[in-house]
Amino acid sequence: MIAPAASSATPRVLVVDDETSILDSLRILLKGEGFVPHTALGGRQGIEQLKALKPDIILTDVRMPDVTGLQVLSAARQLDPDIPVILMTAQATLQSAMQAVNEGAYYYIQKPFRNDELVSILRRASEHRQLRAENLVLKQEIRRHERNTSMRPIGRSKPWLDVLRLAETVAPTDSTVLITGESGTGKEVIARYIHDLSARTQHSFLSINCGALPESLLESELFGHVKGSFTGAVKDKAGLFAAAQSGSFFLDEIGETTPSTQVKLLRVLQQREVIPVGATEALAVDARVIAATNRDLEEEIKRGHFRADLFYRLNVIAVHLPPLRDRVEDISILAESFLARSATQRDETVKALDEETLDILRAYPWPGNVRELENALERAVILSAGNSVAPDALPERITARRAEPLVTERAPGTPTLEAIERAYIQWVLHNEGGNKSRAADMLGIDPSTLYRKLARYGEA
Repeated sequence: MIAPAASSATPRVLVVDDETSILDSLRILLKGEGFVPHTALGGRQGIEQLKALKPDIILTDVRMPDVTGLQVLSAARQLDPDIPVILMTAQATLQSAMQAVNEGAYYYIQKPFRNDELVSILRRASEHRQLRAENLVLKQEIRRHERNTSMRPIGRSKPWLDVLRLAETVAPTDSTVLITGESGTGKEVIARYIHDLSARTQHSFLSINCGALPESLLESELFGHVKGSFTGAVKDKAGLFAAAQSGSFFLDEIGETTPSTQVKLLRVLQQREVIPVGATEALAVDARVIAATNRDLEEEIKRGHFRADLFYRLNVIAVHLPPLRDRVEDISILAESFLARSATQRDETVKALDEETLDILRAYPWPGNVRELENALERAVILSAGNSVAPDALPERITARRAEPLVTERAPGTPTLEAIERAYIQWVLHNEGGNKSRAADMLGIDPSTLYRKLARYGEA
């Protein structure tokens, strides 16, 4: 007896023949060699079992009165091109063997055959199938890794990496996600990232700014409408929820919606259906909802401006994006990315950022966040004549110094803790010759913390 090959699972073999005696003998042989045999009397029954069983290997006679072995081979390849099919025949010719191989057969064996010869072929077929499966999984993993790496939103600071890890964790689920954060922090970027990592990535990612449209038009865009439901509704229109079927729907600025719209959104999340404007029947929808807002929705609930039940339906997974001032380490890498994109669009050489310009960018508090940084650099690229971005090409609000003297002629009262801290930081900076990295080291804080404090004090 030939020793069974190591395998992660016992191979299932479908044996197809029109002779009961052959099926019985092969069943006994294969079971004794560690396979799981299934038999089919004739080709027609073989194809039926093939679809139900989805075996790992098929062993079939070629000449059968109802359906031939080549027809079984064709049906198997349509179901799964990687199933090894071994053909048996008592009347082998070179032409028939070539035809079988050309049509995708794994092997062609002539009756009568030795048992050990057949078992050896089945072992190799099993190893071949397992190897193909492992290679497919490996290729999928490589493609997924390359795709995820290439589309990963830019940033290496801890607050940003925490956001990305959370997004990567929730992406494979179908849970509703609520993204919060100031304007310009990249809420739609994260929403797209979640969609791209999800099982819905092959379907649409649609988005709408809920604060950009009046209530009547917003509801028509979201839920659709039927002909004649209002002035100008000259034909039926499918809403964006229906258009996002099997995909993801990003509702930006969800906090701007009216109570009436909020009720209808709640119905979508609860019952997974929409009623178009003017319609009487509901339509089932299957779209993952990702919402975003720069408002404090819990505060809006207290003020009576947002429904608590809708908030809890949206806030299944909460993702909060940090402002750019809290991720100073990312400014340089974001700036380099924006400059590279600008150069590609303009077909120009990428402009460099000198240390003085970078210091200015790091010291500014960026109330408009990443969007403001991108716009400022676009302006700077246009106004900088050389190969680098000059500090004077940046907007004045960014380069303006707002420092106030620490010592005045007035006798101060008890100094605040912030004033003492500010004076101490300036003293350390002076002693370190203005070198911020060494100053941060002397102060025992991260450089990003130092940059944030200087930005708050108005110091470059």
